[in-house]
Amino acid sequence: MTRPLPSLQALREAATAIAREAAREILRIYAGDLGERTKADRSPVTDADHAAEAIILAGLRRLTPDTPIVAEEEMAAGRVPTLDDGPFWLVDPLDGTKEFIKRNGEFTVNIALIEDRRPVLGIVLAPAWDALWRGAKGLGADKSDKSGTFTAIATRAAPADGLIACASRSHAIYSDLDIWFRNNGLNVVDRIQAGSSLKFCLIAEGKADIYPRFGPTNEWDTAAGQGVLEAAGGEVVMTDGQPLLYGKPGFGNPHFIARTKAAR
Repeated sequence: MTRPLPSLQALREAATAIAREAAREILRIYAGDLGERTKADRSPVTDADHAAEAIILAGLRRLTPDTPIVAEEEMAAGRVPTLDDGPFWLVDPLDGTKEFIKRNGEFTVNIALIEDRRPVLGIVLAPAWDALWRGAKGLGADKSDKSGTFTAIATRAAPADGLIACASRSHAIYSDLDIWFRNNGLNVVDRIQAGSSLKFCLIAEGKADIYPRFGPTNEWDTAAGQGVLEAAGGEVVMTDGQPLLYGKPGFGNPHFIARTKAAR
């Protein structure tokens, strides 16, 4: 018999603690030999990816033993869980591995809970910055500072002088973005480059307005950030305006736009 999940508030607190435990191990490895190597798909991986994922998997399995977990390195190893119509976790233990290898600090721990194909809980932790963003359906979004104190966050209204757009540190093609902004009648006056899920979080806390992504991503790359952004009042949609959903065959994402609702 499948046990019911704890409340979203209880899951949020427990997942926050799990993310912080993983972050401590990531920082330990960050201070020394990263153990960098290349996966079969030619993407980079490090000792920190595997160590953090082991911590997160163990923590989530203790917390919700009957809930499947889709995790990046498990998937790379061919360990694909069977999903039904119930909830499941999506985990990227070290989002922004390229930024981790560059040692620029722009990498995150991503943990998300999916229900009815939508993220209802998202935890994004930036270990090098000692910052954590989280959002849960019906509970809003907040961010912790270095003291561990959480403060509520929310997206901002559209600024009168134009939008601030986020772009990937390693993957953005600015000419394509500029054409898309013009074609959609959007006045973008500034751009922020950032790695990993930080782009979602910058919009969620009112420091930016829109992040179009027209390259390949996987569900574990986006679910936690989407959970934070939607809880803060924003949205993540496909290019046809429909919500970005989860549990798709192969767990790949189409092109999407993360934004404040004022940036439509």
